[in-house]
Amino acid sequence: MRFTKNLVALSASIVVASVSFASDLSPTTQQTWTLRALVTELEENHYVDRRYNDAMSAEHLETYLERLDPSHLYFTVSDVAEFERYSTRLDDLGRQGELSPAFEIFERYEQRASERLERVISNMSDIVAGLDFDKDEYIDSDPTERAWAADTAELDDRWRKRIKNQVLSLKLAEKPLEEIAPTLVKRYENQQNRLSQYNEQDVFAVYANALTSQFDPHTSYFSPRRAENFDIDMRLSLEGIGAVLQNEDEYVKVVRVVPAGPADKQSDLKAAELIIAVGQGKAGPMTDVIGWRLDDVVDLVRGKKGTVVRLDVIPAAGRADEARRLTITRNEVQLEEQAAQSKIIEINDLDSTPRKIGVIDIPAFYLDFDAYRKGDPDFRSTTRDVAKLVNELNEAGVDGLVIDLRGNGGGSLREANELTGLFIEYGPTVQIRGTGSRVWRDGKRRRGPYYDGPVAIMIDRLSASASEIFAGALQDYGRAIVVGDRSFGKGTVQTLLDLPEGQLKITESKFYRISGDSTQHRGVIPDISYPSLLQHDEIGESSLDKALDWDRIAPVRHKDYGVVDAILPTLVAKHTERANSDPDFQYIWDQKALAEKVRGAEVLPLNEAERIAQRTSQEIQYLAIENTRRQAKGMDALASLDDLVDGDDDSSDMPQDNADEPLAANEDTEADEVDALITETARILADAINLSGPVMARADSR
Repeated sequence: MRFTKNLVALSASIVVASVSFASDLSPTTQQTWTLRALVTELEENHYVDRRYNDAMSAEHLETYLERLDPSHLYFTVSDVAEFERYSTRLDDLGRQGELSPAFEIFERYEQRASERLERVISNMSDIVAGLDFDKDEYIDSDPTERAWAADTAELDDRWRKRIKNQVLSLKLAEKPLEEIAPTLVKRYENQQNRLSQYNEQDVFAVYANALTSQFDPHTSYFSPRRAENFDIDMRLSLEGIGAVLQNEDEYVKVVRVVPAGPADKQSDLKAAELIIAVGQGKAGPMTDVIGWRLDDVVDLVRGKKGTVVRLDVIPAAGRADEARRLTITRNEVQLEEQAAQSKIIEINDLDSTPRKIGVIDIPAFYLDFDAYRKGDPDFRSTTRDVAKLVNELNEAGVDGLVIDLRGNGGGSLREANELTGLFIEYGPTVQIRGTGSRVWRDGKRRRGPYYDGPVAIMIDRLSASASEIFAGALQDYGRAIVVGDRSFGKGTVQTLLDLPEGQLKITESKFYRISGDSTQHRGVIPDISYPSLLQHDEIGESSLDKALDWDRIAPVRHKDYGVVDAILPTLVAKHTERANSDPDFQYIWDQKALAEKVRGAEVLPLNEAERIAQRTSQEIQYLAIENTRRQAKGMDALASLDDLVDGDDDSSDMPQDNADEPLAANEDTEADEVDALITETARILADAINLSGPVMARADSR
């Protein structure tokens, strides 16, 4: 249908007088010296010996263009072709500190973007009025995958479809028709305003990071402002919501939610979601942040303890404009709140013998560095806290331990090593290889008391770094059965180097397990896999461009404590039998299948009736999945998804209305699913005890 019949189309409506434009940005002398130093440090100190040569120059240019215009909405093929003259020259110019290509290309981008935004803003009412929602046409689900536009006419069409998709999304979200055009005008005015605020530091940072990303995704340039923010992020005194953010195209993406932080405790904010708007207080206006710089979004999200921030977030894959609104009271991430916690669950083993299993949840590998350096005998640490919990659980008569590392993004390497020492008699924990192929070993070497009972470790896609070192070590020693999803795969170490202006975070070494396997890219592969709604192509090292490869070095001679290999086939068979009849496991599998189907769609319909039918079909499928689970558990079926949203069920939070991807908002396992996974892990451990005796131990050496 049309809002108003026979009004002008976009291609006609945006024909206005050209906007006069001239950028006055130019590189500073300090940036010249910084670029020269940056090239030197990358070539001399990065873990991988790579040269900034003609081939990398071409990749640098391509990345710079993509970062300026990720959705290919401003540059045309002719623009890109014009810049090809720099394709094999950026390396030579970089060694000289020459930044003219960076600023020349940015000036073109700024000009194209300024003109386009002015046209769209000036003609928004006519554009909206002329849209035909009865027409069968489609828009790319992921605009970053399309080619550069052939000409301005193709750009016009992309913008028409872009705005049509935004209008349709707002309509389906029941936005009053008279508010749609003003809403979009405000959004693009914000982008226009951000564009006008770009300065020399911003241009240099984009250009420099387009270069650092050619070495690996964790090597990056920090402008003075970004370096300050990074320093704050490394201290747990940050007053905010407790989330790690990064830019993804024109969005700000949630990389990780800090365990026990305000966002984790007060909302269901999830990794891979995109923040599209931020509001201050319980009733302040929402500010659209699409197209904003990361630092500016961080400034909006961060705030004083006790103040309220509201976030509109959408699933990463859907790029929908319908959003869930989260309200979070800012606070500090307290060490005590990240502390390990324990509980006991009772389960029966294969012979129906009752077993008491202790569960220790470790949200992070923490260490009170200040107290530690001062020699405080009562300093807090992961290892100290877990040791106390293990003693308490032993006194309670547990038969084994489950260590829950799901969502644990890492932390102190010292604590990963020390914690491993609670479960092995002696031996190293990890191998570290630096530049020049020098390898050194880290971890416990002296014999001493340790917990020798049965252990299972739970990991997921968000278990990273120190979590992977600990889980990998206990797996290699044969001290634990590892269950869950393949871990993140972050197996590199970074250090900060000062530059004439700003800092360089550079990858300097790589972690290896005592088996010789790297944790990089591949992560820790569980002995028994659980289904997960977290997508590996969205989260994890393997999802990052130019991530360093997995490889191996020589293994370390170490003791083999376990009989895991011998009993694993039986454990897998018993787990599979239970999981196939478990409604909570089936629920996750069904959700995963539907989510993958939705994500697999390469285009989105711009026909209103088709879009509504698509959303309705997805809602029906989700309701069927939910009711199948409820029926299997003896619960009443739901008549509609609204009943689930209203909270009559204690098991889950219904994904919010999302025309593009209704399931992606439900990325984490829900309350009783978490219980189901822990319970199943306890059953696996009880089975292992039954099969191998009260202590899973063997004195073999290798």
